[in-house]
Amino acid sequence: MALENDTQAPDFKLINQFGETVQLSRYRGTKSVALVFFPLAFSGICSGELCELRDNLALFEDDDVELIGISVDSRHALRAFGEQEKYSFDLVADFWPHGAVAKEYGVFLEEKGFANRATFLIDPSGIIRASFITAPGEPRSIDSYRAALGQLAPVL
Repeated sequence: MALENDTQAPDFKLINQFGETVQLSRYRGTKSVALVFFPLAFSGICSGELCELRDNLALFEDDDVELIGISVDSRHALRAFGEQEKYSFDLVADFWPHGAVAKEYGVFLEEKGFANRATFLIDPSGIIRASFITAPGEPRSIDSYRAALGQLAPVL
């Protein structure tokens, strides 16, 4: 079961597509984070969703929200994916232990071996303020992101 709103987001430390460490807690006290779980790089729906986020990056930047994509792919696959699609946001590898962060957030699909399409909006104090998950095969809409971003309090 996915983590609920108004709960503490589990911290994580993962490697991004460039081999750099990304740790959720480094944003504490400074900015909100949109944590976007997606099943697999290079798949049709995932590519479409992340390209829509890329094309609407101002939505996040205007609210000073860090956008982080996360999947069970290796950092090497994520780098190729990010370069092909020209993503300017971090893609982090929940590769090993396989899907450990997705499991902590309650969105890992054991029978499939990857995470569901789930988004968590985390405020600067590390609390999940908004979240949404779509059914397998169903893309998330940019309107869902707009609504979720509206639930974040501005950083003062």
